[in-house]
Amino acid sequence: MGKQKTHKASSKVFKVKKNGSLTYKLSNGNHKTSKDSSKQVRQRRNKGTLAKGEASRLKSVI
Repeated sequence: MGKQKTHKASSKVFKVKKNGSLTYKLSNGNHKTSKDSSKQVRQRRNKGTLAKGEASRLKSVI
């Protein structure tokens, strides 16, 4: 019986936590942040969490 291959692009973007939720890095936080407020830049340092429905769909390919 064959197995499903890992989707490499998704596996590099999303990380699976112990509780099963998927996290990812928020965009627009690396450079040219002088136009943004300090609050915006600070909030982008945190990880984003995928919604439960999206996570269940993507877990099978990771």
